[in-house]
Amino acid sequence: MKKHTLLTITFATVVTTAAVATAMPSMAGKAAAPAASAAQGTEPLSGKVLQTMNSGGYSYVFLEKKDGKKVWVAVGETPIKVGDKIAFKPGMEMANFQSKSLKRTFDSIIFSDGVASTTAAASGTAAKAADSKQAASPGSKGAATAKEKISVPKATGANAYTVEGIFGNSAKLDKKQVVVKGKVVKVSSGIMGKNWIHIQDGTGSQAKANHNLVCTSDETANIGDVITVTGTLAKDKDFGAGYKYNAIVENAKFKK
Repeated sequence: MKKHTLLTITFATVVTTAAVATAMPSMAGKAAAPAASAAQGTEPLSGKVLQTMNSGGYSYVFLEKKDGKKVWVAVGETPIKVGDKIAFKPGMEMANFQSKSLKRTFDSIIFSDGVASTTAAASGTAAKAADSKQAASPGSKGAATAKEKISVPKATGANAYTVEGIFGNSAKLDKKQVVVKGKVVKVSSGIMGKNWIHIQDGTGSQAKANHNLVCTSDETANIGDVITVTGTLAKDKDFGAGYKYNAIVENAKFKK
């Protein structure tokens, strides 16, 4: 009886050990996948431009890297030509990204923080673009420059502020509803599943980066429209890949 019990225990131990040994390679493979995905955001993005197109305030670039791999990269709209040798700053990779303005879905695309102007591989065209198009880059520091003098009266009613007032009071207004009126100076459609509407009312200044307010919404507007925006303010919102805003209005609704 003891011999039978001992044999049973020994057989169970062997089976269990074999099962664990068999499972370990597949478990290790699963553990390694997230690490490889996370590293994608720090890889150098340099190579030759195979295809490029502009839409919704962004340049979409199909890049062939030195190792032969091909990737799609998106940056703030920049003059880039097919054949250019160019280097981009690392950015955030998005899978199955749908561009509504282009009416296409990218299996994978990297939203870069911009052209690496100090990279020797960048062509003359791209290097100049990196300096001249900084205003088109995402985030509060890359706010759109007004091409004309804008003067829009402040919205009326509760929670109404000027653009400058929203930036100045962003700490106390964080996560609260605000109302602001302004003129649409830039529209970027279908980025990260939202429309990004830039408004200005003539208050604030480019030097202080408090003259241009970005509002994200499922709704849209046209450049030149004067709209009243109602939404929730978010302070110091960082979406990654350079999309950092000192103040931004989210889930916005527009009224002309």
